[in-house]
Amino acid sequence: MKKFFSIFMIMLLLVGVLAACGPAEEEETEGTGDEGTATTEESEKPEKLVVWEDDKKGIALEPAIESFEKEHGIEIEFKEVEMATKMRDQLRLDGPAGTGPDVLTLPHDQIGQIVTEGLIAELKVDQSVLDTFTETSVLAQMYDGKLYGLPKATETPIFLYNKDLMKNAPATMDEVHTFAKDFTKDGNFGFLALWDNYYFAHGVIGGMGGYVFKENNGALDPKDVGLANEGAIKGAEYIQSWYKEGLFPKGIIGENGGSAMDGLFNEGKVASTMNGPWAVQAIKDAGINLGAAPMPTLPNGEPVKTFMGVKGWHVSAFSKNQEWAQKFVEHITNAENAKIRFELTNEIPPVNSLIEDPVIKENEVASAVAEQSKNAVPMPNIPEMGEVWQPMADNLQTLVTNKAEPKAALESAVKSINQNIETNHKK
Repeated sequence: MKKFFSIFMIMLLLVGVLAACGPAEEEETEGTGDEGTATTEESEKPEKLVVWEDDKKGIALEPAIESFEKEHGIEIEFKEVEMATKMRDQLRLDGPAGTGPDVLTLPHDQIGQIVTEGLIAELKVDQSVLDTFTETSVLAQMYDGKLYGLPKATETPIFLYNKDLMKNAPATMDEVHTFAKDFTKDGNFGFLALWDNYYFAHGVIGGMGGYVFKENNGALDPKDVGLANEGAIKGAEYIQSWYKEGLFPKGIIGENGGSAMDGLFNEGKVASTMNGPWAVQAIKDAGINLGAAPMPTLPNGEPVKTFMGVKGWHVSAFSKNQEWAQKFVEHITNAENAKIRFELTNEIPPVNSLIEDPVIKENEVASAVAEQSKNAVPMPNIPEMGEVWQPMADNLQTLVTNKAEPKAALESAVKSINQNIETNHKK
């Protein structure tokens, strides 16, 4: 009897140990795949996901919603919120209140700030998903080496030209310069660019070897500013030379420079310009015979490294259904849905397989943006980038008005940038 009782107690202890271990082991393994990537197989399926789309872009979301609902049986409810300024502010209020979205869209240069505020969740996706997109567009969705979104659309400055004044897009900026010297007279200009504006000037400065913040494995180092290095100074010298030679009019400097340049081009007085796809509709409305191409290469043989903006899809940190929200993000950014989106909105997807697709290849502007994006640099998305714009604008204006030499102008800008970062971003 004693022996039987002892065996019985041992069996009870074993059952207790197994019961204690079982759920913990399941909790550790649930929600991860073979490579540590998120899955939704074990998570409870929600009845509904809420999506915030950009203003007037909902039409592009509807086909993707229909196919997702049909495949997974999850209702997708969406509303349009203006992306550039209102989306982030609304998330700050609605997210903590529990009335915000599961999925939302944002410009990539806001990622650093909203991650710091804890507003969006890190994504863990298979490499096969990341391989769908161009490398630079994925980099734009990263902050501090971690992924926080998948690319939706990209835009970057390109070479736009009037085919009635310039038959073909030159391959090099040396050719553009030669053309401009012959063409610029009597109120007409061969080439114009807003190079007193750092957004545009970075294409030259970056192409010559300058950089904003040093990049290391997807993380940007705000303590390493490369805007006064040897390459940056060469870029500034090149920019200044166009103004010194009188190839740019004085009226395209400062806050009104963009509208002045657009006006001249749309009046047929400018043969070519560095501008973005946002300017195209007005150019066509003006009746200009428009051509588009990637930016010609710089005198050093390197591409113009334009700044690139990437709109992305993100998962709210307040979502109770983050696994399924990520699954929806992967769905709406796949090649099929990205192509549909382009056809409905003309927003250019940074999807590798679509760059050679006839729907983009045969669209001159879209093809130019897609090709230029391969050499573009994502605008830095860390909060410290806010300290760069004004010092660079101020000193570029002294540069193009010949009030400062390139080295002195850039060193002054970097000094201000570093001081502002030290003052406003102490950690």
